[in-house]
Amino acid sequence: MRAPFVIGAVLILSLGQPALAQDDVEMEIVKSGTFEGRSDHETTGGVTVQRIDGAWVLVLEPDFEFDGAPDPKLAFGNGDFDPSTVFTPLKSNSGLQDYMVPERIDPALYSDVWLWCEEFNVPLGVASLE
Repeated sequence: MRAPFVIGAVLILSLGQPALAQDDVEMEIVKSGTFEGRSDHETTGGVTVQRIDGAWVLVLEPDFEFDGAPDPKLAFGNGDFDPSTVFTPLKSNSGLQDYMVPERIDPALYSDVWLWCEEFNVPLGVASLE
């Protein structure tokens, strides 16, 4: 099982070994965007979708800020939220965070990252990806 580690602004994956040297990791930023709040919530900051050694990783950038709500989860969509893509709870309301995207989801097929409140079934923020 891969465990994500953040070293500076570069995400490195290890396989139960010390973090790999930057030269040993194949990383590509595939898409990026900036969050805008929804449902009267303030959600700001950057997000990138990266391909690291064949795995998809979603990174909330250091400027990410969210004003808080119950049950925030990350997901994808194409103009509309796609409930089948909900894949993880939010770790923190602010700052640099990384999330492994499950193999069942191909982020290349989506145009948005959603911050979604499952408890109340409302959007908290959305970032259009380019």
